[in-house]
Amino acid sequence: MRFILFIMGLISLNLGAQPKAVLDQTAYQFWVNEPSTVEEKNPLVIFLHGRSLSGTNIERVKRYGPLRGIEKGLKLPAYLVAPQLPSGPWNPDKVDEVVQYMIEHYAIDESRIYVTGMSLGGYGTMKYASKYANRLAAAIAICGGGEARDACNLTSLPIKLIHGDKDFIVPLKESKNILTAIQACNVKAPIELEVVKGGNHGSVEDLYRHITLYNWLFQHTKKE
Repeated sequence: MRFILFIMGLISLNLGAQPKAVLDQTAYQFWVNEPSTVEEKNPLVIFLHGRSLSGTNIERVKRYGPLRGIEKGLKLPAYLVAPQLPSGPWNPDKVDEVVQYMIEHYAIDESRIYVTGMSLGGYGTMKYASKYANRLAAAIAICGGGEARDACNLTSLPIKLIHGDKDFIVPLKESKNILTAIQACNVKAPIELEVVKGGNHGSVEDLYRHITLYNWLFQHTKKE
């Protein structure tokens, strides 16, 4: 009997750790995964996927990125939100609807909100950060890029760009171009570029499965 109760307890814990789909509450449907360690107020990480995961089947969003990392055993001490883009480019106002929903319904530390994205989501990350820099503590964009017209809005936020030098889908020059544009606005802007030697458009996704990527975000707290 005790053994059965023990197994049921493990199953219950496992189910409790599963991502939850939040549907029809904001413009984007999204997943929420709760922190591995709960605090009175918790950090929030927003993940924006690439074009291949767009659509109306939210299960697709689990195919790569942080949700895939969590499935493989990654433990994040933060709420993770992963919206799904139906089509087209990411809309920063609709992303912010999701962020606002999280603030209203969960114990979010508003000084520790982060955004990261890959490919089209990398562009979305930069677009969201340019319009809502005041929301964020830091951002990471992987194998993406940005628009030069947004560059001067991105000079105060800690940003890390990551790009493989063998990426033939979104070339490395896309990250280099937005880096140059931001530094042209402010040479001391807290932005850096990490080039992954031999990395292609898909292989750099592995970074989302390791806590090191998130620890870079977590070291930053939004300045008052």
